[in-house]
Amino acid sequence: MNRRSFNNLRMALVVPIAPAANAMQENPMRLFVALPVPQHIAEALLDTMEGIAGARWQDADNLHITLAFVGEVTRHQAQDLSAALECVAWRDLALRITGVGTFEKKGRATAVWAGLAQNSDLIDLQIRVANACRRAGLAVEARKFVPHVTLARLNSAAAPVGEWLMANSGLSLARWQAEGFALYKSHLERGGSRYEQLARYPLV
Repeated sequence: MNRRSFNNLRMALVVPIAPAANAMQENPMRLFVALPVPQHIAEALLDTMEGIAGARWQDADNLHITLAFVGEVTRHQAQDLSAALECVAWRDLALRITGVGTFEKKGRATAVWAGLAQNSDLIDLQIRVANACRRAGLAVEARKFVPHVTLARLNSAAAPVGEWLMANSGLSLARWQAEGFALYKSHLERGGSRYEQLARYPLV
């Protein structure tokens, strides 16, 4: 991201000076860092989004590969995070969707996803992003990184996913070159989450 873009982000995140009594009333921002999915890949993934009654399928604009979930932060912390992410150096990165899977809790599927082919450069980028978050003074989830694109979230009323997994087990999409990763803000709404891209960090 060039300096002008970064300064624009800082301006967008500036908190107006407020009386001390109101300082603690600032609404936190729920942030994460991810690789966007290009339009042609998103459209191909949309073709898989059927066959599970009750599933909450993702919109094409919400498809991404999470590198680090940050959680709720203040605007000042968001500024520090953006500065740290600007310093992440990373190499040419080719990605490919292959296969599908689920996340489960207590034996019940809570999400279905499309996986990423094994890629050491992607693993390295995720580590660099996580370390940037820590340099900004923020904690990141400690669980093992499983590169994926979430396709649907499932509640207890959703139908079993076995047939969908079998139907899409051979999923394999064309390779693409990543152009940059981004800092996102998550808006929790009645119909699910909506993601707003705050800043992008292009391949340099």
